[in-house]
Parts: sequence; structure tokens; C-alpha cells
Amino acid sequence: MARKPKPVSKLDYTDIRPGPAEFRDPLVLREMSKAAVWIGMVLAVAGIIVLAQPLLLIVGGAIFAVLLDGGVRVLGRYLPIARGWRLLLVLLIGFGFVGWVFYFAGTTIAEQAEALRSVVAAQFDELMKLVDRMGLVPRGQATDLGSQLMGSVGKLTSAVGSAIGALTSLVMMLVIGMFMAAEPRLYDRGIAWVLPQRLRDDFYRVADMVGFTLRRLLFGRLVGMLFEGVFTFIMLWVGGVPMAALLGLVTGLLAFIPNIGAIVSGILMVAVGFSAGTNAGLWAIFVYFFVQNIDGYLVVPYIARRTVDLAPAVVLGMQLLMGALFGILGILFADPILATLKVILVDRSTHPAEKRPAKRKRKPAT
Repeated sequence: MARKPKPVSKLDYTDIRPGPAEFRDPLVLREMSKAAVWIGMVLAVAGIIVLAQPLLLIVGGAIFAVLLDGGVRVLGRYLPIARGWRLLLVLLIGFGFVGWVFYFAGTTIAEQAEALRSVVAAQFDELMKLVDRMGLVPRGQATDLGSQLMGSVGKLTSAVGSAIGALTSLVMMLVIGMFMAAEPRLYDRGIAWVLPQRLRDDFYRVADMVGFTLRRLLFGRLVGMLFEGVFTFIMLWVGGVPMAALLGLVTGLLAFIPNIGAIVSGILMVAVGFSAGTNAGLWAIFVYFFVQNIDGYLVVPYIARRTVDLAPAVVLGMQLLMGALFGILGILFADPILATLKVILVDRSTHPAEKRPAKRKRKPAT
């Protein structure tokens, strides 16, 4: 009589669980999710480093769009016309003013710019000789130190790129800014669309706050630039300092970069002043401190600092960090980026993220 087959253990049929290498294992899925987060962060940081210049051009375009949007809003208070026509008026006024400056003062400024370069180089050589005579550095090394410093400046200037590359980057920023200023809500909705629905209201609120803050910040920068440029030109012209128009223009443009811009314009002003004599040099020092104090304690506090409330040391630290990471573009955009980060952090502290609702337990099927 044949034996009956031994019954297979129940465990052989029911204990069919996924192995550790199978993707349906909850442990594997959880670990893969963690690894994906870290890999994504590494790729994001690498992408920011590799694509630093295009990203900064996009940031510059967004900042230019905020500036245009501020002008459109101002015109909207007095001209009840469509937004597109107001944007066209802002562009015509802005580009018309820039064209007027270059058309009427281009030749004079170009000649003075070459003279300014020669004067600064000569004054720098005199300073290095004075340092050598005073024994502040080992004998004979002051000239080498000066050439190294000037070489560093040359490397920094060459890092900006050729004239064609700089012009192309400027055009790209302007075009991006004009497109974003024409239909700002279109881009806001596009960003909000990729966010979870529970975060979209927060995004719109933060975007409005960032836009308001940046408009006030840029308006303050424009007023400060206008004040410093015009006032510097008038006082230098009264004091008989050479190249007063060029120095006023440079001072006004560099006023967009707080702290660092004032230092650079002051060095140029004093160097040109002493090239014309001791009296002109002392007058240039007086003009520099007088203009900076008036701008720093009267103009800027009521327009920018009290609105954005950025500590000067924090702004300077951000400029140094952005300059080391991204060059001249990083220095230019450090202030708006810092203001944006502050608005976001303040909003997160006053409106903490809501907790996700607890998952409801499924009722058993009847």
C-alpha cells in the first residue's frame, strides 16, 4: 500500500513575505525615500553651483520685474489705463533717460573714464611708495604688493566676462524682467501649481509680502542713488575737483550696492581729489563723509532701512558671502535676496505651518 504524501507545513504557503531586495518591502521603500531626499539635496546644491550664473540672471530679471511693477503701480494711481500701457510708459521713461545720459554725456564720460583710470593708477603707485618709505612692509616689496592687488582687481574684472557676454547677460535680465512684469500673476500661479494645495494660500501671502518689501527697498535705493549722484556732483564741482560729473555718476550707480559701493566710490573720489592738490583732496574727503552721513542718517532710514530693517553688518556679511560664491552678480543681488529671506523667515515665525490632519481610519466594508 502506497504511503500518503506528507502534508506541507502551513508556513510554506502563508509566510510569503517580500525579500529585503524587493521594492514592495516597506523597509526598502522607506530607505529609498530617505536616500532620494539626500541625493536630491546633493544634486540641487551641485546644480546651484554649476548653474550659478543663469540662476543669478533669472534673479536679476525678477528684481528688475519688481522695479518695473513698482513704477506701473505708481502710474496706476494717476493714469486709469491698462497695465500694459503703463508698463510701456515706464519702459520708455527708463530707457529714454538712460539713452539721454549716454547721448549727451557719453563722449565726455568716456574721456573722463580713461583719465580716471590713469589717475587712480598713479595715486595707487604713490600710496605704495609712501607705504614703502614708512616701513610698513619689507623694503622693496610694496611695489610687488601693489601689482598683486591690481592683478587681483584685474582678475575680478575679467571674471565678469567680455563686453559681449556682459551685454548679452544684461539683455537677458531685461527681457526676463519685462515678461514677468507684464503678467506677474501668471508666474505666481505657475509656481503655486507645483505646490500642495494646503501651501498655496501661504505662498500667495508670502509672495505679496516679498513684492511689497522689494518695491520699497528698490525705491529707497533709487532715491539714494539719485541723491548721492547729484549731490556729489554739485559739491565736487563747487570745490573744483576734476571729473566731478563722472564721479557723481559713479557714486550714484555704486549707491545701489550698500556699504561696499560707498567705500569704492569714496576711494575713487579721494584719489582724484588729491591728484588736483591737497586742498581738493581734503574737500573730496569732506564731501564723501558729508554725503554719506546725510544719505545714511536722513534719506535711507526713512525710505529703506525702516521699511526693510536690515542690519548693516548682516548686509555686509551677505555681500561678502555672495561675492565669494557668485562674484559681482552676487554682490549686486545680495541685498534683495537677504530681504526676501527675512520676509520668509518672519512669515514662518508668525504663521507656523499647520499640522497635517490626522488620517481617518477606514471603516470595515459591510
